[in-house]
Amino acid sequence: MSPQTQAVTGIDLTDLDLFARGEHTAAFATLRAEQPIYWNEGADGSRFWALTTYDDVMWAYRNHENFSSGRGAIVGGSFRSEDDTSAGRMLVTTDLPRHRMLKQVIHPSMSPGVAKRVAKQVTELVAKALERVRATGGCDFSTDIAPELPAGALMVIMGISHEEAHHLIGLTRRMVGYRDEIFVDTGGDARLRLAWLQAEVFEFFSDIVAERRRNPGDDLISTLLEAEVNGRRLNEEEIFYNCMNVAVGGNETSSYTACTGLVALMDHPEQYQRLRETPQLLGSAVEEILRWSSTNAYVQRAAKHDVTRGGIEIKAGDSVTLWNYSANRDEAQFPDAHLFDIARTPNRHLTYGSGLHRCIGAPIAQAELALVFEQIMASGLTFKIAGEVRRLRSNFLLGITRLPLEVV
Repeated sequence: MSPQTQAVTGIDLTDLDLFARGEHTAAFATLRAEQPIYWNEGADGSRFWALTTYDDVMWAYRNHENFSSGRGAIVGGSFRSEDDTSAGRMLVTTDLPRHRMLKQVIHPSMSPGVAKRVAKQVTELVAKALERVRATGGCDFSTDIAPELPAGALMVIMGISHEEAHHLIGLTRRMVGYRDEIFVDTGGDARLRLAWLQAEVFEFFSDIVAERRRNPGDDLISTLLEAEVNGRRLNEEEIFYNCMNVAVGGNETSSYTACTGLVALMDHPEQYQRLRETPQLLGSAVEEILRWSSTNAYVQRAAKHDVTRGGIEIKAGDSVTLWNYSANRDEAQFPDAHLFDIARTPNRHLTYGSGLHRCIGAPIAQAELALVFEQIMASGLTFKIAGEVRRLRSNFLLGITRLPLEVV
């Protein structure tokens, strides 16, 4: 079946308004039912296949022989070329065998010991934030509490101060939100804007790298400076890319997931009360929050060879997007997928991806999310939404940029 003869028309997965209005859930349900492998012709000029069922997304994640990560995780994310400029240099855009070598370098910075230190730091920051909320009677959870999760992680993993962590979070938030007017001026060429915002992140890391050359420590940046991959030291740009990879992967996903998870609990008060009364459900509640949020909505791959799936021929060179969000709402895998159920089991969601490229920081993100909801429940604070909830204008990361709360 060719893209020109597909049954479904009118759905454009590059339409940011579709996601900002929350209408993407229904759009994906239509695609899963009528055209699960969908040729998307975006109004922005992009062309790609969208895989929307759990089985198809899982198949692509594990099919490294036919799909490459070198085009970059985001459709249209590279300014200079079709393939991402970070290909072969940054973990998330690197294929085997180099991917395995890079992962071995970075993995010690995500060890269980590091995760424990992150948990301690995050616990302290969130506790202080909740005390401020208790004193003032309200907050914007998206800016006053949720960013403390990645801040605590960055302080430990990169050996930076609280102030530096928040500065870096601001930089990566602008970069990820490069098409959202609350973060940037959205006039002009979006890809050029993204390149400039990435350069700002690199500039931040250039100062830290210079300092670590003088005073190395036990942090990720020091590790990258000393590392060898295939007998060669990483160059400065490779260090910047992998620092950015860890920063974006950790900064945006945990804080945005915390926001979406809290809204889900408030939208389902019976589940909120159930968690309060049965704290042993915290582990399964976090898994359901991860499934429900699916913050990293998709990742991109490029077909290395012609491949056929479900009667659809995907040509070598075609962009293929793996929609975690849709896979996590697939009724074939998750009975009553439209229900938010904190006791759901089994819950083999794809929020962290799968296979070779499963998120290397997943254990740390898991600990952060468990801690923030544990502390919210233990605080005795009860919230109500006190204004408009605003979603990020993005189809790549699904998050909330405004979540005003009042203590009741």
